[in-house]
Amino acid sequence: MRLIVQTAPLNLNLNLNPTLNPNTAIIAENISKQYRLGEVGTGTISHDLNRFWAKLRGKEDPFLKIGDSNDRSTKAESDYVWSLKDINFEIEKGDAVGIIGRNGAGKSTLLKLLSRVTKPTTGHFEVQGRIASLLEVGTGFNPEMTGRENIYLNGAILGMRRQEIKRKFDEIVDFAGVERYIDTPVKRYSSGMYVRLAFAVAAHLESEILIVDEVLAVGDAEFQKKCLGKMGDVSKGEGRTVLFVSHNMAAVNELCNTGILLDEGLVTMQGDMSKIIVEYQKKSGNISDYNNAVNDFNIENKNITVNKYSVSPINGDVLNISSGTKIEINFTSRIKNESLDISFYLRNSHEIIVLSTGFLVSEKGEIGNYDVCFEIPANTLNEDGYYFDMFWGVDRSKIAFKTELFGFEIHGVRNHNGAVIKSPGVIFPEIKSTISKVS
Repeated sequence: MRLIVQTAPLNLNLNLNPTLNPNTAIIAENISKQYRLGEVGTGTISHDLNRFWAKLRGKEDPFLKIGDSNDRSTKAESDYVWSLKDINFEIEKGDAVGIIGRNGAGKSTLLKLLSRVTKPTTGHFEVQGRIASLLEVGTGFNPEMTGRENIYLNGAILGMRRQEIKRKFDEIVDFAGVERYIDTPVKRYSSGMYVRLAFAVAAHLESEILIVDEVLAVGDAEFQKKCLGKMGDVSKGEGRTVLFVSHNMAAVNELCNTGILLDEGLVTMQGDMSKIIVEYQKKSGNISDYNNAVNDFNIENKNITVNKYSVSPINGDVLNISSGTKIEINFTSRIKNESLDISFYLRNSHEIIVLSTGFLVSEKGEIGNYDVCFEIPANTLNEDGYYFDMFWGVDRSKIAFKTELFGFEIHGVRNHNGAVIKSPGVIFPEIKSTISKVS
């Protein structure tokens, strides 16, 4: 198992604008990447001739006018697909940027373009600084070389002098936790050891921009926490820029202050990371609009049919921290002669279970329609997006039905100055206090 460790030397082969703001690390302008579907190398001569003829006449490439959006769930109507389409963004130096989206949204393609693994079909990047990248498991370290030799090799690729690598060497080995195996060929490393060493090299060598794909999923929980801490130090302590792709919303939210949301090759939102995560959950179907009761469900199996679901504020017209939350579920049960209960696991947008509760629906198992209504008191949930795991259980030994399609969003409240301020934490309780001046 090998890991790509790609680098882009300072502004080499990248479109450099001499008037670029000195505080800007990366600018993407109209970045698009088109791929051809099917087997590579079949039926391309005519396409090449068409492109050549268009170029000869000073015309636009005719194949840039065609192509489907990158929706992997639908049948292709064209031989070409846009993995990315007209991507524009600007990243400041020292920013920690989370890039999130569903599988196939174009996240890894974007990082490969930035790392110069492949070229964009249209558009260009303007970059200030060297880029160190950890992309998907694939190629990178020389398996026949030892860990020590690979550290020096990758340091040289990054443009570091031998003395600079030597100065960082002990720190890299200590972080990776592979001191015993440092003079062993890396082909004998476990996958976890391999990733630890690759991350340690890229994070400790002095590149201005660090790009990390989902490779941290290979490591154990302790290593992931260590990596997040290091990336936080790189961004906040050293002022370097970090681009982080992950499906772990808690990790992204902890590390990143800004975010980019990709969907089918398009940037659908960019800005504050917490708001990006909530929007991602909405697009995933986990968070729905609480303003309207949903009555057109087709969610059922032979045991349970969900007929209606609604979330509303207990007080006032807006669902926020101080309003409280009322949840109502109407369903039909076809279970008889067995006890039936329903359980709720409430998760926030970072996929952390905030609370759980449950109710006995019918002790004897009577067929019919049921309404379940419960309330979460005001000043309990903090500003965030939430969704339910709901389980209908039979005789406390088996699950009759499970669904995760119901959710809502809690908005913030204004402070005494009239501003809405996002406070950290899962809960936002109203805590009573007494304050007195001591003479």
